[in-house]
Amino acid sequence: MRALRHDDPAHVGHHVTLGRLDDEPEHSAPERRLIVRGADGDRTFLARLPRPDTDPTRWAIEAEGARRLSVPGFLPVGEVGGGGAEPPWCTAPYVPALALPAALRAHGGPLPGPVVRALAAALARTLAAAHAQGVAHAGLSPAAVLLTADGPRLSCFGAVRAAAPDGEHRSGLPGLDSGSLAPEQAAGGRPRPPGDVYALGAVLAYAATGHTVPERDELPDFLREPVTACLSRDPARRPQAHQLLTHPDPAGPVPLPAPVVVALARQASEVLAAELPDLPELPPLPALPQPPVPAHRTDH
Repeated sequence: MRALRHDDPAHVGHHVTLGRLDDEPEHSAPERRLIVRGADGDRTFLARLPRPDTDPTRWAIEAEGARRLSVPGFLPVGEVGGGGAEPPWCTAPYVPALALPAALRAHGGPLPGPVVRALAAALARTLAAAHAQGVAHAGLSPAAVLLTADGPRLSCFGAVRAAAPDGEHRSGLPGLDSGSLAPEQAAGGRPRPPGDVYALGAVLAYAATGHTVPERDELPDFLREPVTACLSRDPARRPQAHQLLTHPDPAGPVPLPAPVVVALARQASEVLAAELPDLPELPPLPALPQPPVPAHRTDH
């Protein structure tokens, strides 16, 4: 858990902010992710807010859209709030999680081949389920992939749609990873499943090499052909997500390297030990009106 910055809110709705999930300027997510706790101190959540340099209205539309979805592998959205003077926000139940760039830093470099293979299967399965429902994630990038003990979760739903409306160029916009953005989407095209597949290729290349646009020879043998196909500039030449599931990999957690597991455990202990800041004392509740006392009969 990272320390709060001076511009981070002390409260997100009725939740108290404990810290930041990540602090990765070189691979910054298109939204702010904060670890928050209910004022009663009982439950902890991952809160997400739009970046200060993005359009809050478009972001809020995507957050509400994500709340209505049920796609295994997507980070769920349980509550959406904000509006008026308060920026929009949404929450998900907190579990210890590392964004993919943070996992590579914890590991000291690219992830081992078996881990990348399992990650590829898990992400392809998630995208295939979304695409079967007619949903494009439109926000996949290394920073959007959260590694947990129970498997990867995709956050930043709709980041491409939120960044700029269709027809407007999206190249160079804050929070969008240029290496993960399909050319047709960068030019202002409507986000569609082939754009997710392009981003998947970039994410897997990053997991295996440390950057999203590798030379073909840098990729391990098992990734060379599928990643090259995913990163085709022609959307029609990219495979569909379900076609990438060529091996009978069982669904389940990705086997995380020991340093990543240690980093997750450290984050969990920091969150558990975090104390709520001093809160102003709330005024007492008004006394409830007393029911009328029935009159005693004297005519007997």
